[in-house]
Amino acid sequence: MVAGVADALREQGIAVFGPSKEAAQLEGSKQFAKEVMASADIPTGMSRLCDTLKDVEEAMDLMGAPYVIKADGLAAGKGVLVTSDRLEALEHAEKYVLDGVLVEEFLAGQEVSLFFLADGKTVMPLSPAQDYKRAFDNDEGPNTGGMGAYSPVPWIEAGFIDEVSGKIAQPTVDEMRRRGTEFVGLLYCGLILTDRGIRVIEFNARFGDPETQVVLRRLNSNLF
Repeated sequence: MVAGVADALREQGIAVFGPSKEAAQLEGSKQFAKEVMASADIPTGMSRLCDTLKDVEEAMDLMGAPYVIKADGLAAGKGVLVTSDRLEALEHAEKYVLDGVLVEEFLAGQEVSLFFLADGKTVMPLSPAQDYKRAFDNDEGPNTGGMGAYSPVPWIEAGFIDEVSGKIAQPTVDEMRRRGTEFVGLLYCGLILTDRGIRVIEFNARFGDPETQVVLRRLNSNLF
């Protein structure tokens, strides 16, 4: 999607479920997603974009530990590191800093994923899911792309889906349309439930594994 496959197919008259190259930047650039959220007043963590290690160190001092270091662009699911080890954080940043690194505030809480179907103007939610990302017991290992998931998520409070729809997903699609880059396809909202409320960790422009496996099995209707 980030490379523009949807645009190439649409030019040939093929119907595509997926965003354009420009709209897919919601996933392709963490900084772009932060700018969209800022414009639409969508709740997310503080962040700073850095392109030198000196900038990274200054941002780490500002945010404090645990350190959250994210590659701005796509990194095959390996671009995010959460650690209290300053040296480890800097080593991770060094791999990606020439292409941009975001240093973000650490957000504590349970993570939940919620998929939305989007037609460029409106959104329709599927079911929430929770996946397990850290490699070792007690959330002590490095992030993985996800090792397992479950849905429904019984501890989520009533009104969760409506709140995410109204405060996050719909404003995101509205802001993308305002920018002239309608988002059509699957909007994945990676969320964290903090003691200050729901915050967005990231957006993806596609179905995400392993949550898709449990969410689609719960559909009563045909996906198409």
